[in-house]
Amino acid sequence: MPHLTLITATFNSAKTLSDTIESILEQIENYPELAQNLEYIIIDGASTDDTIKIVERYQNSHQLNIRLISEPDHGIFDAMNKGIKLATGDIVGIINSDDFYHSPTVLQKVLKAFESNPTIDAIYGDLMYVQNDDITKQTRYWKAGEYREENLNWGWSIPHPTFFVARRVYEKLIEKDNRVFDTTTVISACYELTFRLLKIYKIKVKYLPEILVTMRDGGTSASSLSQRITGWREQRMVWKINHLPVPYFFITRRLMHKIWQFIKLHK
Repeated sequence: MPHLTLITATFNSAKTLSDTIESILEQIENYPELAQNLEYIIIDGASTDDTIKIVERYQNSHQLNIRLISEPDHGIFDAMNKGIKLATGDIVGIINSDDFYHSPTVLQKVLKAFESNPTIDAIYGDLMYVQNDDITKQTRYWKAGEYREENLNWGWSIPHPTFFVARRVYEKLIEKDNRVFDTTTVISACYELTFRLLKIYKIKVKYLPEILVTMRDGGTSASSLSQRITGWREQRMVWKINHLPVPYFFITRRLMHKIWQFIKLHK
């Protein structure tokens, strides 16, 4: 079985972090072999709430090997970069502090998919959005679908919380680009990373056609109209910093793609 590293970036995440950690423990209960092959790294930005107390409580659990780093940082993508550099697993996944795995079998299926496809560089799946204050109410279903390079021109991207990547890929990125996540982008670093991996480095990816992660609404990119506008500008910038022309009507296409996700959910 491949060794897996999971990374969570936290900052004042006391309200939701227990759900994230419990969902990981649920994976171990379903797939006991995982316990000896899982490294969990939490990068905390010097939280002032009960985040650290929650982590310390779970550190006493013999089921979960948690490595905690708590210090000031330069935001979530800086924290993720720190975690990736510390990772020792063959496979690296990132689970946000207000997200959780959609079912108890997610990590088992991901690892078995890597085992069955040794030449694959990364695996991804679908993402479900729920209300921030009521996780039983679904708001959007991001059905990623099979990757085709031409779809990038239409605003397609991988739901990053579902993205599991071979560590060797990240090591090559650090060697060649001196970065994993581009911290010059405030909102769209996840998009930039998956874009660069797919469009520039042409990694081999496999799609698992099911929901892997549930995400609460209200992330940074969707918190206000001004944040959305900043995100759109950054997404156009991603093409430019990778020395590629921005496709015509690129933002319009991305918006239409998201609207279609809402329509399909509420049909």
